[in-house]
Amino acid sequence: MKIVLSVALTLLLVGCGSQEEKKSESVESVKKVETKKVVEATKVAEIKMEVKEEVVPKELATVQTGDVIFKSCSACHGNNAEKKALGKSQVIKGWKSTKITEALNGYKAGTYGGAMKGLMKGQVLKLSDADIKKVAGYISKL
Repeated sequence: MKIVLSVALTLLLVGCGSQEEKKSESVESVKKVETKKVVEATKVAEIKMEVKEEVVPKELATVQTGDVIFKSCSACHGNNAEKKALGKSQVIKGWKSTKITEALNGYKAGTYGGAMKGLMKGQVLKLSDADIKKVAGYISKL
């Protein structure tokens, strides 16, 4: 009887051990599959980003119109360019597009401006030549 109980107990323990091993193997298998999916998804995302950068030049990615560009200017110059910025600049309403373009390029280069030179240089540095042309055209029509 003791032998039968010993054999039964041994079979029970061996059976349970193999179930735990199977569970552990299953968990590891699932982890590997999930990790592989994440790695593949990351690779796909990286490829998509590379394709987007090659197909759409950065200059075209943030195309803005003159009125949109001017919104950041209007805080100091007024909605219709009718104010002296911070009470120190000239009123730019009525300026021709060429005069505005020259002024903005001068601010950008650090060769133009009086009391507002430093402040304006920081504002204009973020504008491309095309942006300056657009905003100058917009302001000249106000």
